[in-house]
Amino acid sequence: MLECSAHVVRLLVAGAVMGVIAGTAVATPALAQDATEPKAVFDHHLGAFAQGIDAVLMDYTEASVLVTPDRAYRGLAEIRGFFQAFLAGATPEFWQAFTIRTQSVDGAIAYLVWAAPPAVPMATDTLYIRDGKIAVQTFTPFGG
Repeated sequence: MLECSAHVVRLLVAGAVMGVIAGTAVATPALAQDATEPKAVFDHHLGAFAQGIDAVLMDYTEASVLVTPDRAYRGLAEIRGFFQAFLAGATPEFWQAFTIRTQSVDGAIAYLVWAAPPAVPMATDTLYIRDGKIAVQTFTPFGG
C-alpha cells in the first residue's frame, strides 16, 4: 500500500510541476498510461544523440519545456537551440568519456545520472513523459 501511495504522490508532484511550468491549472497525470511508452521514449532519447539533432527533437513537441539551471527552453525552436549548442560543444573526447551511472523509469518519470569527465563530472536529467513525448525535462550539470 505504501509503495502504491508513493507512486501516486510522485505522479501528483509531476502533474503539479507540469502545471507550474506551463503556467496552467494543475492537472493530475493519467494513471492509465502504458508503462512501456515512457521507457520506449527514454530509450529513443538516449540513442538519438548519435543520430543528430532532428532525432533528438522527435521526442519533444511545441508544448515541451526543458528546464536548466540557467533558464527554461519552451517549444521546439528553443529546445533545438539548446541541443545545437550542447552538441556543438560535445567533442569526441566528451563522447568517449560519456557514461551512464544510473537510469530508471517509474511510471511517466524517467531519471538519468551521467558523466563525461573532465568536462561534466556528473549531470542529471529527469523527464516527464506524456502521450509518447517528453513534456518536461530538467537538466542539471554538476562541476566542470
